[in-house]
Amino acid sequence: MRLAIRHETLYRYTSPLAYTIQQLRLTPRVEAHQQMLSWHIDTAGQRHAFADAYGNLCHMLTITGNHDAVRIVVAGEVEVAALDRGRLQERGTLSPLVFTVTTRLTEASEAIRAFAAQNLRGSRSSDLLHLAAAICGAVMYQSGATAVTTTANDALLLGQGVCQDHAHLFIACCHTRNIPTRYVSGYIDSGSTGHAESHAWVDVWVEENDFAGWLSIDVTHAGFASDAHCRLAVARDYDSAAPISGVRRGGGMESMDVRVNVTPLSQ
Repeated sequence: MRLAIRHETLYRYTSPLAYTIQQLRLTPRVEAHQQMLSWHIDTAGQRHAFADAYGNLCHMLTITGNHDAVRIVVAGEVEVAALDRGRLQERGTLSPLVFTVTTRLTEASEAIRAFAAQNLRGSRSSDLLHLAAAICGAVMYQSGATAVTTTANDALLLGQGVCQDHAHLFIACCHTRNIPTRYVSGYIDSGSTGHAESHAWVDVWVEENDFAGWLSIDVTHAGFASDAHCRLAVARDYDSAAPISGVRRGGGMESMDVRVNVTPLSQ
């Protein structure tokens, strides 16, 4: 599927900033099933391109001098091939064990351990899809119910959340069985689902009779990731895969407006 993507983020401030530095993970990953046909980042300031520890394509943005707003626009087209039952061809350069490390957002509480014991039957594809469905049943999708600082345990107790909460809870459950699982940020052609077009899902390391490698699962939709998913970054959790993160000097109060459009194109 060919996807046309436009993602605009606008930060406004109540008083001028003297300095802004932000790390941008807003460039699609280079992977066998995903080809970037065109991509452009439009911002003020200076950008330095680099790859982070997880192999994500990043830019370090710095803006100096007085400014009261920061506008970041990325746009382009990506060709995404269908995946065979969510299976990725790349194993990556890092050991899968890197993705068994607990973070603040994915720590397995007693409630999560009990939930995993009941709903994660094993490490086969069918077991992982069963867990995804259980998470959708336990944490209803509700835009605005949580924040980027919400932990997996908070979302489980609240019973509401969004895609990043589903992903964090899935990761936490898998960690109880030492199953390597990583967070994925990106975009989705949401069709008529009403879910945000900025999206998060997971990759799980599986070893089955005919496959050993990463299996990509969209927890929010309780199914395998498909050619409707464009991958930006993989990491241990939202904090290490966030599309935009950084610090500023000055600025007073901050407000943020985000607009994302993902449009499938005829081929």
